[in-house]
Amino acid sequence: MGEKRRGNGNQRGGAKKYKLNPGIIDPQTSGVYATCNRRKEKSCANEMKMLIQETAEKLYGDALVGDVDDEDDTDENLSIEESLKRELSSLQKKDTTKKEPIQNIDLGCECVVFFKTRPPIRPEELVEQICKDAFDSKSKSTRFTQKLTPITFSCSASMEEVEKLAKKVLAPHFHKSEGQEPHTFAIKVSARNFNTLEKPDILQKVASCVGHEHGHKVDLKKL
Repeated sequence: MGEKRRGNGNQRGGAKKYKLNPGIIDPQTSGVYATCNRRKEKSCANEMKMLIQETAEKLYGDALVGDVDDEDDTDENLSIEESLKRELSSLQKKDTTKKEPIQNIDLGCECVVFFKTRPPIRPEELVEQICKDAFDSKSKSTRFTQKLTPITFSCSASMEEVEKLAKKVLAPHFHKSEGQEPHTFAIKVSARNFNTLEKPDILQKVASCVGHEHGHKVDLKKL
């Protein structure tokens, strides 16, 4: 038996390769996270784009950029070829200088897709409407999407910025100037490809921003 060849540390096969994230979420970005099974990210993104567009049009109508179509869409008897021609014509007429209100950002992260949104879209309102439509219709309109998380605002990874963001987001719910009722709440920190801040530190900071002055209480059963 011949002696086994020892691996060379300089060989290509011996080096572990890491996938770089092609997409970056900038501070102040709002949008919607969606989770899915591994290797189903593209399918999830495709169906979520259609669902978000349909729901956004339902909520905001002509307020969406590029939402108005000058052509009459009432004819439902168009052939497939005619429908494709109309769609291509509509796309060519769009003003490319305008920023789309909905944009898919490839995070390069397994099991997670992200859609960036711009005004007038409010992510929390959008996700609530999607859930309401699913509840009312008693049917699921997606196949690959599992969980939706609205991102109202975002910030850079520093505890100071986290505190500013928490106060901004929590104020309308926990610190009304008049008629504030006590709430029970729970805080959950989920992280992917992130280790800049420790989870316990984030939990403590957000909890301190909620405070107890209005009788708010933590309820871990809500997780």
